[in-house]
Amino acid sequence: MFARLLFESFRRQQRRKVFAVLAITLGMSISTAMISLATDVGDKINQELRTNSANLLITPLEDSLDVNIGGIDLKPASEGAYIHESDLIKIKGIFWGHNILGYAPFLSASQSFKFQDRTFTADLIGTYFSQPLQHEGENFVTGVRKVSGFWKVEGEWPSDNNADALAGRSLAQKLEIHPGDTLQVGGRSLRITGILSTGEAEDEAIVAPLHLVQQVLNRPDAVRRVIVSALTKPEDAFARQNPAAMSPATYERWSCSPYAVSIADQIGKVLPNVRVEQIRQVEQNQGTVLSRISGLMLLLTIASLLASALAVSAVMAATILERRQEVGLMKSLGAGNMTVVSLFLTEAGILALTGGVLGFAAGAVLAHRVGQSVFGSSITVDPVVLPIVLFAALLVAFVGSTGAVRKAMRFDPAVVLRGDA
Repeated sequence: MFARLLFESFRRQQRRKVFAVLAITLGMSISTAMISLATDVGDKINQELRTNSANLLITPLEDSLDVNIGGIDLKPASEGAYIHESDLIKIKGIFWGHNILGYAPFLSASQSFKFQDRTFTADLIGTYFSQPLQHEGENFVTGVRKVSGFWKVEGEWPSDNNADALAGRSLAQKLEIHPGDTLQVGGRSLRITGILSTGEAEDEAIVAPLHLVQQVLNRPDAVRRVIVSALTKPEDAFARQNPAAMSPATYERWSCSPYAVSIADQIGKVLPNVRVEQIRQVEQNQGTVLSRISGLMLLLTIASLLASALAVSAVMAATILERRQEVGLMKSLGAGNMTVVSLFLTEAGILALTGGVLGFAAGAVLAHRVGQSVFGSSITVDPVVLPIVLFAALLVAFVGSTGAVRKAMRFDPAVVLRGDA
């Protein structure tokens, strides 16, 4: 009898049931998409940010030491210490080596250039543009094209194994340097392949492959600073603790979390005599972006669930009002409140499961479309999201049905059957 009542309810009220399923499907599809984005979007956004700017800076340790005796600064008057270029490959060997998206070393000095019949002085900066390297059998490419997405070049990027170079925009405009022109520096010829625009000091400099600048400056295997782009998680209170004061177990947990500070700590251990610092503005911007997007997704999820609950509530209220005489007859024949409640909650459960499955499928498609349009890659929808969505659908359906079911429990059979209610 119970099954027949359910069947007749769905057969006679198809329009209302379809409306309820559509409401739940819409809410669950948005919830599925938002949950999938929340679990995958952090890495996507992180990767987007890391392609535009680095978040770690490596400098020689000696540059951060002040040698002062009797008020006299005894630090050498030279440019300072250097980092061995050959040691930089060790960065990929740390525990979080796969989180290192790339790095770019720099070596620079003021030089005298000859251009046509003029001589001028400007900074000569050496770096990797797109340098292929290998670590433990793994090939990867690194350089400013990997970690400094804001560098814009009009013309062509130089290769790392020749004598081509870029001219900074401001310097090129002042001296009327164009792609194809040749400069002389340190007895070597540099062919300008493009005009570089960064909005920073490089706009007033000549940027060339690192190996060539090392030869000009007679500094083989030397670099002055290195910028690193690493996938990290935003800092929290645990990340800001002092690792020197941690217990071994706490320090291990801290090291096994991809914080910028823990990755910097690991880099400092594999590279001798260096100082690794966060580029704070980048990390803070990343955390702000992630927290705001997470908040927006949470707000959308809550709004969609509330809308679904209200829609289900309206459908169930109309259903029970229409079937009030049926409820009165059931009670007059001896059915208790629990039987009535079970009937309507079972209907709501069936609607919830149907809408949940359809919403999960639609949400997976929506998440995929968002991933392709925003990040250029698909969003992975974990199968574990399905039981979460089904639970949310059941919760929405039961919460939305509560008011209508409570009203059905208060129906007086005698009043209802007379048609007075």
